[in-house]
Amino acid sequence: MDWLPVTSTVGILATLSGICAFFFWLEKSTAWRMFQYLPPLIFIYLAPVVLSNSGVLPTSSPVYDAMSKLVLPMMLVLLLLKVNVGGAVRVLGRGVGVMLFGTLGVMVGAPIGLWIVKGWLEPDAWKAFGVLAGSWIGGTGNMAAVSEMIDAGGTEFGLAVMGDSTIYLLWLPILLGSKKFADRFAAFTGVEDDRLERMEIAAAAEQTETKAPTTPDLLSLVCIALMATWLAELVAAQLPVIDPYLSAGTWRMLLITTIGIGLSFTPLSKIAGSHELGMALVYLFVARMGAIAEMDRAASQAVPFLAGATIWIFIHGAFCLLGAKLLKVDVHTAAIASAANIGGAASASVVASHHQQSLVPASILMALMGYAIGNFAAYVTALLCRMVS
Repeated sequence: MDWLPVTSTVGILATLSGICAFFFWLEKSTAWRMFQYLPPLIFIYLAPVVLSNSGVLPTSSPVYDAMSKLVLPMMLVLLLLKVNVGGAVRVLGRGVGVMLFGTLGVMVGAPIGLWIVKGWLEPDAWKAFGVLAGSWIGGTGNMAAVSEMIDAGGTEFGLAVMGDSTIYLLWLPILLGSKKFADRFAAFTGVEDDRLERMEIAAAAEQTETKAPTTPDLLSLVCIALMATWLAELVAAQLPVIDPYLSAGTWRMLLITTIGIGLSFTPLSKIAGSHELGMALVYLFVARMGAIAEMDRAASQAVPFLAGATIWIFIHGAFCLLGAKLLKVDVHTAAIASAANIGGAASASVVASHHQQSLVPASILMALMGYAIGNFAAYVTALLCRMVS
């Protein structure tokens, strides 16, 4: 077939966006239980891996570079617009502190896990740990951002995606099952008897009516994201490059994160549709990372990487327990805090609905806080992993 490989700009973008749309359509139209354990994200990454390694898509293209410079910063601004630190603190109170303990656990556990298994990994495997830290502190958007900050390739990104999905299958049942130990956990941490009731009252006060975005809303969001990206690019070009810690790309991501957090405190955060549009760009970027991955390199490191990630996740859990004990927090809040770190907004809402349905909106607020701190904390984590390797 003369039209293969797909090399034109529009052809590559059409293929990647089609892959994203197809797997979400497949999830919705079939309702297969498989997607409860293997979310569309996995297939959105793996399909371009197969296509690029079989010659249908190119493994390098100016399109991929343009997506890194444009799609990635735009998606970060859109995701950060909905961060509401005040709302999360008002509802979950000291539970936010437990999430920060969990974040510290991710930062400490990553270099420890890498140090234990590094003998079986390639020298650049520290980048995979750094990328996964982005997901485990914030979410998929942070994973993509950190990959740009530390110049991770598609292979390292693939290891992170594999580790994220595999360990999630181990960790989520633990978080859900922890509800059975609520009484013993309360005795262990010394939580107040009326804490849950107070959280429910605060959660009810924070609930707001959601509305569908209009055409002006979407145009405004695109304008905001492009303006913020442009500003970050202009400022980053004036800042010094400090090898190997602060490249121009690193400065750009740190600046765009700061701008996005700043905008979340303005009335612009009220514009409908920012999270949905941002997540659409996230999945498009994940497909792009799959297209530049080398399948054989990722496969050879899978087992030791998963071993290190398993050690890492239990260190995170230990820090969550420590935070719950010191801050006298209930098991429901502790489980939501861990889910907000490890799984992002989707997982936090699943865990919250299982533990206490009324806390679902607050769990999403907590997960969005992870988006805010994820790039900064995960970048530091990546540097720690680099030192260990």
